[in-house]
Amino acid sequence: MKILTPAALEIFLTSLGRDFDLRVPVITPEGARVLGQPGDGEIALAGGALLAKPTTVFFPQEGEVFTAGSENQPPAASAARQLVVGFTPRDLLCLRFIDRFFADGLRDDLYFRMRAGAVIAAVSGFTGIDGCFVPVSGGECDLEFVFDGAAWLVVPYSQAGRSIAALISSAAPADALAVVTKKTAEFINKDAAIILAASELLLQDLVPDSFWEEIAASCILCTGCNLVCPTCTCFGMQDWRFSDRTERSRMWDSCQLDGFMREAGGHNPLGTEALRTRRRIHHKLAADRTKWGEISCFLCGRCDAACPTGIGIVAVAAKLVERFGT
Repeated sequence: MKILTPAALEIFLTSLGRDFDLRVPVITPEGARVLGQPGDGEIALAGGALLAKPTTVFFPQEGEVFTAGSENQPPAASAARQLVVGFTPRDLLCLRFIDRFFADGLRDDLYFRMRAGAVIAAVSGFTGIDGCFVPVSGGECDLEFVFDGAAWLVVPYSQAGRSIAALISSAAPADALAVVTKKTAEFINKDAAIILAASELLLQDLVPDSFWEEIAASCILCTGCNLVCPTCTCFGMQDWRFSDRTERSRMWDSCQLDGFMREAGGHNPLGTEALRTRRRIHHKLAADRTKWGEISCFLCGRCDAACPTGIGIVAVAAKLVERFGT
């Protein structure tokens, strides 16, 4: 385990950009905190989860599938190994889930072409909004940057992580993680119980259709919930014709849109906003739990932060439990 001052950490991360295709949280000149490159703005590891989902680096909003012309060309892979810094511990759970999803059945080579070999670094400690505590992951990544309130502790978990940590000369004291480890053990996320209780209600089919009609009345179809959710994986295909080639690409889709499941013959199994809203929540809390053995909402908080009408997944789950829980 190594230790860096905040100033030294920024210099260190910038230096890694020479050997890696580096992505790190930065503050752009416009004031947005996004996953970018060091040259895009000031490095800002603290600030909690990024609003944009970090899994975008492996599953972009729009991605080329292939180009057909004189000869078919798959999309070129990056020459440099990717290093992504900024996943929160909950983001790591989301990444683990979509790794499982894209590996299931027919393995998605487009996803794994970008994902394979990538080095993942988490950020935790007193790094939330206004310095709130973010529990330490303790794994699920290659290395972790943990802020103890004064300095950054660099904790490697894999050989790739150890190789990066070895570039730092300053060793941390043996007990440097004691405070954040104790605080992590004491940390309780009250929303976890709400999500689990809502999941049970849905699995037992105890929620009437009238509830979904009520929730759907608030939806303005902005699709913000899908755009920021790290475990949303739906996409559509589009062909673009040019004079010398045709490009096929895939683009994120949203289960909140009317055309999401509309069939070629015109029938739409999700023909009302109430049905689509039910699907969005039921999918995460019940259907995925049945298929994968775990709820696919990992409480990253993005949809609740993004939704302008207050029907993010935790907000809806809380209403479910209040109305229909025992």
